[in-house]
Amino acid sequence: MKASTMCEYSEEEFFIGLQALGIDSVEKFREKIPFMRSELKDEQKFREIYNFAFGWAKEKGQKSLALDTAIGMWQLLFAEKQWPLVDHWCQFLKARHNKAISKDTWSQLLEFARTIDPALSNYDAEGAWPYLIDEFVEYLKENGIF
Repeated sequence: MKASTMCEYSEEEFFIGLQALGIDSVEKFREKIPFMRSELKDEQKFREIYNFAFGWAKEKGQKSLALDTAIGMWQLLFAEKQWPLVDHWCQFLKARHNKAISKDTWSQLLEFARTIDPALSNYDAEGAWPYLIDEFVEYLKENGIF
């Protein structure tokens, strides 16, 4: 729909979005939902949606994403993409971070989820991950998760 702000759609954004999707009835909208969900399985499409979500979900005038909003977005996005560590990541943030999420952390988490094995077997502590991701790995080890 290309709405500029989460949960706010102008009439123009709504109708232009429906037209772009080829939707002109409620029934066609229902029929389109499985296709839209399936697009999240495509690596490139998921990356586009993931990157769009940061700017879309943050409050107007803010550079960072509120922690609760970021957690909700990660749980929503990774529900379809299946990153096994998403719940641990969210628990870690609630326990240890409790601050807004920067664009860099948002972007790098996708790269981490995409390239690092869920068992962390290919994680390099000397890699160029943001400090928060390094702390997450330490949290997993401290809590006996890995």
